[in-house]
Amino acid sequence: MHYIYLAIVLAPLAGAVVAGLFGRWVSRSVAHSVAIGGVAVSFLLSLVALKHSLVDGAPAFNGTVYTWMVAGGVHFEIGFLIDRLSVLMMTVVSFVSLMVHIYTIGYMHDDPGYKRFFSYIALFTFSMLMLVMSNNFLQLFFGWEAVGLVSYLLIGFWYTRPTATFAALKAFLVNRVGDFGFMLGIAAILMYFHSLDYADVFAAADRMSGLQLEIFAGHGWSVLTLICILLFVGAMGKSAQVPLHVWLPDSMEGPTPISALIHAATMVTAGIFMVARMSPLYELSDTALSFVMVIGAITAFFMGLLGLVQNDIKRVIAYSTLSQLGYMTVALGASAYSVAIFHLMTHAFFKALLFLAAGSVIIAMHHEQDMRKMGGLKKYMPVTYWTSLIGSLALIGFPGFSGFFSKDSIIEAVAASHLPGAGFAYWSVLLGVFVTALYSFRLFFLVFHGEGRMDAHTRAHLRESPAVVTVPLVLLAIPSVVAGYLIGPLLYGEYFGDAIHITAAHPAMERLAEEFDGPWAMIVHGLTATPFLLAMAGLFTAWYVYMRRPALADLARRRAGWLYGLLVNKYGFDDFNQIVLAGGARGIGRLLWRVGDAVLIDGLVVNGSARVVGWMATVVRRVQTGYLYHYAFAMIVGLLLLMTWVVFLR
Repeated sequence: MHYIYLAIVLAPLAGAVVAGLFGRWVSRSVAHSVAIGGVAVSFLLSLVALKHSLVDGAPAFNGTVYTWMVAGGVHFEIGFLIDRLSVLMMTVVSFVSLMVHIYTIGYMHDDPGYKRFFSYIALFTFSMLMLVMSNNFLQLFFGWEAVGLVSYLLIGFWYTRPTATFAALKAFLVNRVGDFGFMLGIAAILMYFHSLDYADVFAAADRMSGLQLEIFAGHGWSVLTLICILLFVGAMGKSAQVPLHVWLPDSMEGPTPISALIHAATMVTAGIFMVARMSPLYELSDTALSFVMVIGAITAFFMGLLGLVQNDIKRVIAYSTLSQLGYMTVALGASAYSVAIFHLMTHAFFKALLFLAAGSVIIAMHHEQDMRKMGGLKKYMPVTYWTSLIGSLALIGFPGFSGFFSKDSIIEAVAASHLPGAGFAYWSVLLGVFVTALYSFRLFFLVFHGEGRMDAHTRAHLRESPAVVTVPLVLLAIPSVVAGYLIGPLLYGEYFGDAIHITAAHPAMERLAEEFDGPWAMIVHGLTATPFLLAMAGLFTAWYVYMRRPALADLARRRAGWLYGLLVNKYGFDDFNQIVLAGGARGIGRLLWRVGDAVLIDGLVVNGSARVVGWMATVVRRVQTGYLYHYAFAMIVGLLLLMTWVVFLR
């Protein structure tokens, strides 16, 4: 099987190499064929690995591919850990990536960077697969940084646009902040555990649980708490948690296919997967779990509110991603790791569907993204309409759709948690249901219903997208409905086995299992539960305000101008980063340039030494007059000084 595991990661890499390095000599059809073929091979082999693990009952595979180096007795290796957690991630990542690759043929058809784009997205898939299949922190860090690098290339793909290059640089820099914490966490693991192998670290975790260190004199810190928080700082960057979330909405400057890939199955899910993989460490620190839960709760509710004031169709979905990532993070903090991964899976399907549907709308609207210039698209784009409706219902957690099972499980899990911050997290995710339904159906009604607000030329050319675009929508719509029915084996069966570790001190999943009577009973109960009532209230509010009484939206903006301004300004995060952090860094740079470079280096070292040499040369030059009697006089004086030294001083 290890050859199959190698093929899973190397197939997309081969496609990226052919489409990228040999793109000058191959045709567009060859470039996209090898890229899609590589990802298709990964998906099919991931299904084989899933069958091998699930149906055949094979034990987890934990093996080394090769040893990179050995230093100080520590082995730095490339290896795979293939268990129920990683194989599920491999299947989801490769399937969603395959759909995005196929969709890209239609969306990027006329783009001059067509072959380069396929190379990048295939490389993105390779990077994420290396991350989720790793069995050690070295390879985890490689995949972690690789997805960050490729995201920089893809967000700034249209590099002639200043907004795209700014967004790419912003994503890169913000993630470097998170990655600094991530590197410190890995360094601390190496320092205290003397190994980077998952198995070694997890086996020693219990023994290290009581170890403390002093960061400040007289104040002891749990080593495991510090490690978990530092690792989570990295997750805050990759999975866009407050305050390291600011890069994700701007990533919409990239082409829509990469927006779907980043938001659904690759980069932003890396942090969620990492924390779930590190469950043996996080279970030993209630402080770290509470920190994770509160950060997730803040992100889930307050980032969802920002989606209410966005007019760009892709940015509404982007803020939805931020909010849903917050839900997953809350589940992690409640020790409901399997629920977080379950929501990651269902979210990957319906969020990829929503992004690709938005791209279909953008194609029909001649790349117009402002929802205020849309409307009435239902009659022109029936496939896009119905698949968007499925994605929206899954997103708001409508009973029977995949998002219902995972989102309601998160709410119930945090309600069963007794960790500090659980009460705040519960109300945040509960009220977030209303907000999610409001911004989701605000988008849906403004785009597909009501009177068309586009210009006459655009209206005359409106039509459904080609099959290469709509087929991936249909294929993603299917799991957006049915994937939730896997809730029994995934959450309450023995699916994850030893891949996820939960201690007896955190019984949230046990309480959920006691109340679970099957998916159909959950649907029946969900029809009268508070989350469903809140979702319907949000849906009805969106319909009433934006379809029946659109003047109410303008009235609300005028009456709550300060709140609207706060949301439009994104709580001031961008201004703070731009003025205080970026402005402060530039100010410090200018000060250091004036003092260090201009005064010390140029003034004293470079120009100063040159002036001293020039002055000395001027003095010495006066001694060399060229007159013989001057030299004779100097020789006589020198001879007298020498004789004086010999006679009197020796």
